[in-house]
Amino acid sequence: MSFRQSIRDGFLGRAFAMIGAANAVTATLESGRRPRARDLRELGIDPSMFGRNSH
Repeated sequence: MSFRQSIRDGFLGRAFAMIGAANAVTATLESGRRPRARDLRELGIDPSMFGRNSH
């Protein structure tokens, strides 16, 4: 495994992916659209349950 691949697949890669997903979801919500399922899954949110109110 190369150094770049180990960073991409390791902790730093996951951290950057999570930050990117959080930024994407935030920007999407601020513009009034629904976030992509991939970004929600990256953040640990079930896309099918997103937006449902439990009240």
